[in-house]
Parts: sequence; structure tokens; C-alpha cells
Amino acid sequence: MKTIEEINEKIKQGKVVVVTAEEMVDLVKDKGAKTAADRVDVVTTGTFGPMCSSGMFINVGHSKPRMKIGGGTCYLNDVPCYTGLAAVDIYLGATAIPESDPKNQVYPGEFRYGGGHVIEDFVSGKDLTLSATAYGTDCYPRKKIDTRINKRTVNEAYLYNPRNCYQNYNVAVNATNRVIHTYMGLLKPNLGNANYCSAGKLSPLLKDPLYRTIGMGTRIFLGGGVGYVAGCGTQHNPNILRTPEGVVRAPGGTLATTGDAKAMSSEFLKGASFIGYGATLFVGLGVPIPILDEEMAYFTSRDDDELFTQVVDYGHDYPNRVPGSLAEVSYRELRSGKIQVNGKEISASPISSYTKAQQIATLLKEWIISGRFTLSSPVAGLPGVDAGIKMNTLEEVVVGG
Repeated sequence: MKTIEEINEKIKQGKVVVVTAEEMVDLVKDKGAKTAADRVDVVTTGTFGPMCSSGMFINVGHSKPRMKIGGGTCYLNDVPCYTGLAAVDIYLGATAIPESDPKNQVYPGEFRYGGGHVIEDFVSGKDLTLSATAYGTDCYPRKKIDTRINKRTVNEAYLYNPRNCYQNYNVAVNATNRVIHTYMGLLKPNLGNANYCSAGKLSPLLKDPLYRTIGMGTRIFLGGGVGYVAGCGTQHNPNILRTPEGVVRAPGGTLATTGDAKAMSSEFLKGASFIGYGATLFVGLGVPIPILDEEMAYFTSRDDDELFTQVVDYGHDYPNRVPGSLAEVSYRELRSGKIQVNGKEISASPISSYTKAQQIATLLKEWIISGRFTLSSPVAGLPGVDAGIKMNTLEEVVVGG
């Protein structure tokens, strides 16, 4: 057994051995898990995809005279922010959309600018137009302000993302006879295409499926800067289909993450809009996984042909009932561009970027080798397979009926 403290000492001495998850796959195939565990200290991972449950807290600073934006209204580039906080703290969600957006479009969500785009503009250093109103108090008498802000003029700005980095995710298809527009992109009728969203063998939580090294306080690559795991993300569900060894075969765990937005880069935070769905934010995230023992060498070396996920019908099952699986496919099949479902060959495409995931894993490797980035021990673990988590659903109740 190695410890994180021992690995950090190697980083300080310039003796640490770091490989990406891709490189670890090849190393274990060539030398075996035991030898790899002895040689390698850290495996770096990466993912870059749409993560709707993301957003940014900003303290915009006080005006003269002072103003209580909290409880009032606030817009950044015409996109509404949440103001139910203190006087000048606001939260901008990645999926927020301008209220001026027409509500009677053929495809709701055809707008091209939302909260994710505002976050991208902010981290790139652009000026944002801030417009706010308030009801006025003795201590905060001002009632209206129109001004400009940017990351140099605000006090604090940090991402707080309630759900990032899904451990695995569905492959989306459409078995209806019409085109549908979803957060997984456009899906053609009659199983006309399949969309997926994962970096497979580079994906962080697929490489530590039992959450042995990842938990609250884990230092990570987030949006081009340094971030931290704040705890398990919303809809964290470790009690899902797994192999006997523990590798997940369906959507499972998630991470809540946070980090200083001023130190991030628009190269790894990109606003986007899915036609017929809405705005979102593409987030770049990488997790360093310490190779504590042979088991961690095994998990981090699983290849795309050993990592599986489920094909789900987003036309019938997903919106209307508990989704069932039409098929189980490997990431090797998905990355080939073709999968088989119900005897039919379907074209498969990613909505996440594998190239960006490679870039993130490589950058994180370079940061660690250079001594710029050290590992952190979790202060609390993530709920595991023995946590007894049950995913709740929202039932409709007629109030006063």
C-alpha cells in the first residue's frame, strides 16, 4: 500500500511517476497490474461534456449608495440570476435563459445565449452588462443600477456545480416515428441514430468505481483551473448495475464540484445551446487517481471494451416511465461509430469531446510532474454501494383538491 502523503513527497522531490488513463491501459496490458502498481504513482483522467447542473456564485461588490440586490432582480447580459442571498451575492445557473426569449417557437430553446455562455464570457475576461432592481431599505437605499462588471472588478466568483462528472451515462436513441430534441441532442426516428456522452476509459469515476480515492476535498482540474470535490453530486446513485469486480455498467455516482472561476479558462468552459432543449455549459474536469495498490491499478486500466453502458429509448421510456435498457454496449463499440440495437445497426456519435478529455488528462499529468499540483486526501468519502441510497421521484398531488 502507498499513501497519498508518500506520493505527495515524491511530487515535491520530482520523483513521481504519472501516466494518463490511456497510458495505464497499455502499461497493464504489457506488464500486469502488480508491476504497474509498483511503478506508477498517479493516473490522470479527463472529461469534457455538457453538465447542465453547473453555475457560478458572484459577489459583485457594493454600489454608492448601497443596494440590496438580494431579493430583487438581477440580469447579466439579459440572463436572469438568482438573488435570494445577501445584498450583492448572486448565482448564475448554466441553463438560465433570457426572459425575452419567445415562448411560442417551433422548437423551444432555439435561442443561442444562456447562462453557460455568460459564464464562458466571464472567465474569458469580457465585460458583462449588469442590470438590477431592488425595493430599497434604510441601509440599502438604492433601487436600480445598470453597469458593467468583469472578473477583475468583482470581489469573488466561483463555480459551484451541484452535479458534474457522471460516472457513466445512457446511450440515447429514439424508437418513435418522429424526430425528437433532447439534452442528448437530436434523435432521429425509428432508431435512426444513437448519441452518447462519456470519455470511456478516460472518464474519472469509471476509473475509481468504488470511490476509494475520490471524496469531499479531493483536488481536481476544473474548468482549466484548480477545483475541489464538494461532496457527492445530486442524483448520486452507487447502487446500480455493476460487474462482479465493481465496474459500473449504467449511470451511477456524481460529483458536486467547486473552484475559483477567476482562475479558469474559456478553453475548458464553453456555453452551448441544444435546439429544442435549452442552454447548458460544457465543463472540463479531470481527477488524479493515486495508485495505492494493485486493485487501483486494475480499475484504472480498464479499456473501452471492458466498460459498458445501457441504450435507452428517449422517445417512449425516458420521458414517461422508469427507463428500461434496449441493449448493453461497450465504449469500444460506441467509439467505432456503430452499435447494434434490436438487430439493427445504428450510427453512434458522442456529444462530449474525447480530444478535450485527452488534453485535460495530459495537462493534469504535466501539472503534477512539475510540482504545480499535489494530491489531497478526502476529508469524507462518497456514499458507496452499501449506502442504501434510493432514487426518489416527484409525485403529482392536487393541492386543496
